[in-house]
Amino acid sequence: MFIFLGNLKSWQKTLVVCSYDAVITLSAFYLALISRYGSIAPDIIHHQKFITMMLIVSLTQITVFYFMGLYKGIWRYSSTTDLLRVIKASTIAVLSSFMMIFLYTRLELIPRSLFFIQWAYLILGLGGGRFIYRILRDYQLYNNFAPDGRKKILIVGAGAGGEHLCREIKKNNSLGLFVAGFIDDSKTLRNKVLHGIPVLGNTDSLQQVIKSNNIQAIYIAIPSASSSDIRRIYELIKPLEIEIKTLPPINNMLKNKSSLSSLYDIRIEDLLGREEVNLNLDLLQDMIKDKRVLVTGAGGSIGTELCKQIAKFGPSRLVAVDFSEYNIYSLEGTLKSLFSELNFTTLVGDVRDKQSIDSLFEFENPELVLHAAAYKHVPIMEFNPFECIRTNVLGTKNIAELTIKHQVQRFVLVSTDKAVNPTNVMGCTKRIAEMIIQNLQSQTDKTKLMTVRFGNVLGSSGSVIPLFRKQIENGGPLTVTDPEITRFFMSIPEATKLVLQAGAMGSGGELFVLDMGEPIKIIDLAREMISLAGLHESIDIDLKITGLRPGEKLYEEPLCNQESALPTTHQKVKINRARAISNHFETELENLLSLNFKTNRDIYIQTMKNLVPEYIAFGSEEQREENTPSLKIH
Repeated sequence: MFIFLGNLKSWQKTLVVCSYDAVITLSAFYLALISRYGSIAPDIIHHQKFITMMLIVSLTQITVFYFMGLYKGIWRYSSTTDLLRVIKASTIAVLSSFMMIFLYTRLELIPRSLFFIQWAYLILGLGGGRFIYRILRDYQLYNNFAPDGRKKILIVGAGAGGEHLCREIKKNNSLGLFVAGFIDDSKTLRNKVLHGIPVLGNTDSLQQVIKSNNIQAIYIAIPSASSSDIRRIYELIKPLEIEIKTLPPINNMLKNKSSLSSLYDIRIEDLLGREEVNLNLDLLQDMIKDKRVLVTGAGGSIGTELCKQIAKFGPSRLVAVDFSEYNIYSLEGTLKSLFSELNFTTLVGDVRDKQSIDSLFEFENPELVLHAAAYKHVPIMEFNPFECIRTNVLGTKNIAELTIKHQVQRFVLVSTDKAVNPTNVMGCTKRIAEMIIQNLQSQTDKTKLMTVRFGNVLGSSGSVIPLFRKQIENGGPLTVTDPEITRFFMSIPEATKLVLQAGAMGSGGELFVLDMGEPIKIIDLAREMISLAGLHESIDIDLKITGLRPGEKLYEEPLCNQESALPTTHQKVKINRARAISNHFETELENLLSLNFKTNRDIYIQTMKNLVPEYIAFGSEEQREENTPSLKIH
């Protein structure tokens, strides 16, 4: 029957449904007569007008059903919403047929109670038929889901996400999937059945359930699951080496109603991500709502996310500036698609060109500036000190001085943990940028300037995770510079949210340090990504130790030896107790900025060291002594 109906054209299906409803209207009317008179053959049926009245009732009610949209629904997806539509349509249909019969016979032959009785039978016949069809359809689909030749899956999460996913799988027979059961930690769901499929246990029993039911894949259907939840499930089933997929977070799910199309393979970001950041929304509202906000480096990983987070708080205008034409093009498309009501402009601009940026400040008159423009690739910047200094030092100086000149309310510099005890040009330039902000704050009381320092962000451009992912796609090897090298990681959204939080908290002059959690060994990260790809180290793909790169150090630090951190009102944000700036800082800074492209690298190094005494340059005797134990491993 279902195959026959499935082959019909749309108008043919509507005709079949109308015919069914016509039979139901006639049957309901006749059953109402039987119920009213207590006889299978009441006298009224012998009246010459009876057939005409039956036709009037049927045609009137079918016409009402049509215009009430009763034939737009799909029976196999019938729900309580469809039942309410049936009740509403039946009510109007009965009232309409009552009026038509009244015009035809003045109700001389029919008792008024007959229509109330018919209304009840009508709802029972129309609604019941639709739900019986759905039940039979679901039963037929599931019974065709024979495990033979189909992938047996287990859905973790029997809530709304799991139920939706299960229904989609059952409706799509061509997927070749068989839902063997659910796993859920809720005690109220223990030994329950959902869509005829049992809840087989909780996550603690995952391994046992998988083995006893020959499960071939796990689908995590908990959009609200945290990274620690996903990591726990992953660790439980990792030894079994079966396929594992998950649904995205709930805020991403809302953009895509299809659970099946939203499923994706577990990524390293899902395992390393941390708990959701709790923000002081009132502070952020005060800083951003109805304010003019300028973001530099807006097309980069951090800058783009900053723009997205800022947009959520309703700025009066967002000005996004980046040196890269492509980055600006990409950012513009992102903002248009996500925030259709946002008043924003995207501009190609160079923070090193003070005159041009001055004109921009004068035209846009920003009230909040977030400075994320910087060169950050350590090995490349090691041999391009002139460009690195022009962007990271001069660029910061230009933007910060212009915020003071134009009396901007707040300025936030995005810095890095590589500025702590720097061993590379990039880190040293970022430390000098921090010092510039500290020095300028002492010269103004109208603008609040502050710095936020944090480590690596997951998946940012040029970082290790995209590199490993590309190396896996190319068949390897995965290159790790040193088996002992560690790094701090946090997600891009977490980092940007905390940057905004710190910026809202600051009263001027602070150097905020974000809580980065525990450092992670890069070699462990590489091995985890190999495992997530379903591969085996040394069998499917190699892991190669290459030696430390220019300017690279084994571990990063949130604070240098002369610094200490104080708590703030936010548990993930600390304030660095800043060191005093040297009286010769401005003179040394001018010396550094006066150097040109032809200047010898050693002069650059020495000039930067005059500004940052703790700087240990790549290739220096200090650097060789510090890294000798590590280099001996190779």
